[in-house]
Amino acid sequence: MAEAVDWRKRHLDALREMETEERRWRGIEQILRRLVTRVCAVATGRDPRLDAQLEGLSAAVRRSSDEAELKALFDALTGVVMAVEKSATAAPSPVPLPSPVPLPPPVSSPPASPVAAVPAIVSPHAGAIATTAAAGMAPAPDSRWRSSCEAVAMLIDRLGQCDLRGADLATLRTDLAAVADDAALAGVLSRVSDLVSRHAAVVARERAEAVATLALVTERLNEMVQFLSGASAERERDHEDRQTLNIDLLAQMTRLSDEVKTNDDLAALRALVTDRLDAVANNVRDFREREQHRFAENAARSERMLSRLAALENESRELHHNLDLEKQRSRIDTLTRVANRVSFDERFAEELARWNRFRHPVAILVWDIDRFKSINDACGHRGGDAVLREVAVCLSRGRREVDFFARFGGEEFVSLLVGTELGDALLTAEEMRSAVEALRFHFHGSPVRVTVSCGLTALRDGDSADTVFDRADAALYKAKNSGRNLCIAV
Repeated sequence: MAEAVDWRKRHLDALREMETEERRWRGIEQILRRLVTRVCAVATGRDPRLDAQLEGLSAAVRRSSDEAELKALFDALTGVVMAVEKSATAAPSPVPLPSPVPLPPPVSSPPASPVAAVPAIVSPHAGAIATTAAAGMAPAPDSRWRSSCEAVAMLIDRLGQCDLRGADLATLRTDLAAVADDAALAGVLSRVSDLVSRHAAVVARERAEAVATLALVTERLNEMVQFLSGASAERERDHEDRQTLNIDLLAQMTRLSDEVKTNDDLAALRALVTDRLDAVANNVRDFREREQHRFAENAARSERMLSRLAALENESRELHHNLDLEKQRSRIDTLTRVANRVSFDERFAEELARWNRFRHPVAILVWDIDRFKSINDACGHRGGDAVLREVAVCLSRGRREVDFFARFGGEEFVSLLVGTELGDALLTAEEMRSAVEALRFHFHGSPVRVTVSCGLTALRDGDSADTVFDRADAALYKAKNSGRNLCIAV
């Protein structure tokens, strides 16, 4: 029973973790909806034919419209964008436009947006929207344009804290840095929306599986409770049956004793004794038959329960295994197969708490691949992915069991050297940097030089996770600004 209760607690913990993840995604979805509204506002005024569609889309997003309405708005917007592009490149002549979708009525206060609304803002039409880049639209005013791009960058950074399996956030950051107009920004935002939608579906599915598993566990525990209750009732009936037998036997013996005392006829006494012994024998036989019947029923019930318990144990073992695998996968970067940012945040918090108690030295190293955008541009995203994988293998090679290495996001990695003073950590970082520099990459037969820069620091009094990382990150930027392929300790 203790093991079953512990198992149930584990599933409850997993369910709470999924609910926390779902709440986080609700927050990301709210940011995404605000960004869509902002992009619509920035793009308004470029062409009167676009304004009506953008106003309708913005109003629909604010009030959390369903997927059908948003798809209709996206389709209409795509048609208008293509018509605007065509009219901008062709000779001036009447251009037939698709019938605009009627604008929805204004909404004074938008209702809360559930996660289920996210799939309505996916990116099937991102390619059509992005065609406005060829329409010669002027960029937005500098301040509004910068704030929009910064907001999208913040959203991508927040997504980097989650486990988006198969998501290439580095490519998103690269594409965001290269956007030149509203249409390109809308394309990046649409791809971000697609990632949110996919991950929200995964979280919802995992939560549903956890709920189903918990229901199964509850059902099995109820069966065990019923079995134990039945066994207790059987023991009570057995006790009552024995009490009844004892009372009957005592009554028969008392009656026989009284009759012997009052009857002097030997033949009559013999008959009386025989009758009383037959009655006692019948009582004992009936009791044994009832006891054997109860024993058979209990044996069958116990056999059924043992079979159910064996099945439950197998299910428990399999579910524990699946949960462990799922938890492990959620903390592993899918591209490089090293720990991800979620895993790093957990481990860093543990090391910080341990340092505050024991004061054993801990150094943090923040790595960044130099000029990674140029590598991506020259070799393509597949080539960039290959570089990320090989650099991750090189930087994690030879680390001690007590140390930790993770991909922080994009082309950034982070190391924790436990029990290592800052001076020794700098020597280790130089060895790792030299090992990366010695790697040999080729693209179409031409060598590609890959180097890394590193900023490192050690835990100090009064440090928090943010202050330590910011200090190491500042050292990394100093290494970048000092020529790259350097390790700087602060």
